[in-house]
Amino acid sequence: MSRRAVTITSLELTDPEAIVLPVRPAPPGLAIAAVHDPAVNRRLYEEIGADFRWTDRLGWGAARWARHAADVHTRVATVDGVVAGYHELRPDATGVEVAIFGLLAHARGTGLGGHLLVDALRAGLALAPRVWLHTCTHDDPRALPNYEARGLRVFDVRPG
Repeated sequence: MSRRAVTITSLELTDPEAIVLPVRPAPPGLAIAAVHDPAVNRRLYEEIGADFRWTDRLGWGAARWARHAADVHTRVATVDGVVAGYHELRPDATGVEVAIFGLLAHARGTGLGGHLLVDALRAGLALAPRVWLHTCTHDDPRALPNYEARGLRVFDVRPG
């Protein structure tokens, strides 16, 4: 596998009025709910992350996943009861980080990402006045355009 330069882009949102709703309607049967199960965090991280080089957590055992899940707010999207994606929100000193945002392969390109991101932004802003995230050039090519289309603004771009 060839190595290409990685660029990390950081984005933020501080104004709830700046959230832009998706033009595409939500998929019928979409539900997004809080989940408190470290096995769900682990499974979704591993399954979604396999497509995007998510490796930071691959060596974690059950105890580490349990500690992590207790420190984040996890919300899972389902469509007609089938898991489609999730996000993890992690409060920190600067606001709330969207620490993980991802869709399973079958849900990519369906318009679900915009709706799940709006959920992450609203849930984050309910916890703090600033929501922020990082994306990189290893992520799905639709990620950055989705983030900007929903109202997030770039505050930093750097090599990774």
